[in-house]
Amino acid sequence: MNAQALVDERGELWLALAPLWLDREPSESDFAHMVEVIQRQNLTLRELEWVFRLELAPVLVRNQVSIAGQWRDFDDYRLMQQLVAHNLRLKGWRRKSWALFSGLTTMMTRHRWNELMARVMMARGESPHA
Repeated sequence: MNAQALVDERGELWLALAPLWLDREPSESDFAHMVEVIQRQNLTLRELEWVFRLELAPVLVRNQVSIAGQWRDFDDYRLMQQLVAHNLRLKGWRRKSWALFSGLTTMMTRHRWNELMARVMMARGESPHA
């Protein structure tokens, strides 16, 4: 897959989910926007989990642990460049390595992700506690 295909396929979703890594809790409108974008994607909850763990977390966690990180908002263009570069390399041992360490890279945002997935399940008419 080339860079443009990645942007076309995942760009909107990546940018919608990026606020999960900011130094503030997502607002109701942030969550509503995330759910809206997710609903337009044809992804299962399991596929969304892998987007979170492998496609986003390895890039965005660097913002959380960096003293010079962006705390209130992201530069969408720069962020998209970083995400595309990461995802173009996400094959073989890199993919396995990130999968192995994804618990660490998602630890600080897991509570936000769980809240978002509960909202997605409700929007889909599924029970979040089944």
